[in-house]
Amino acid sequence: MLVSHQIEDPEAASFGTLTIIYNHNHGEISDKLNHVQHDYFQNIVSTTHIHLDPHNCLEVLILKGKAGQLKSLADMILSIKNVKHGKFVIASTETDLDA
Repeated sequence: MLVSHQIEDPEAASFGTLTIIYNHNHGEISDKLNHVQHDYFQNIVSTTHIHLDPHNCLEVLILKGKAGQLKSLADMILSIKNVKHGKFVIASTETDLDA
C-alpha cells in the first residue's frame, strides 16, 4: 500500500521492470525500440534480450528514475506498433517505507 501511494507522486524516486514481447520481423520495430532505448539511456539500467523462436523476442528493461518519467517511458514503448504484449511493474525507492 505504501509503495502504491508513493508512486502516485510523479517525482518519487522509483525503479521498475518493463517486459515486452514482439515479432522482430514486423515493420521497423527493432530500430524503433533501439532508438527509444538510446534516447532514454539515463533511465535504463539494463536490458535483456531473448530470442523466443525464429520470429519472437522478449525484452526485459530495468528502469530507474522519477515515477512519472518511468511511466511515460513504459507507455511509449508499449505503444510502439507491433509490440504484442507488455507489462510494467514499478516500485518506490523512497526511504520511508519502513514507517
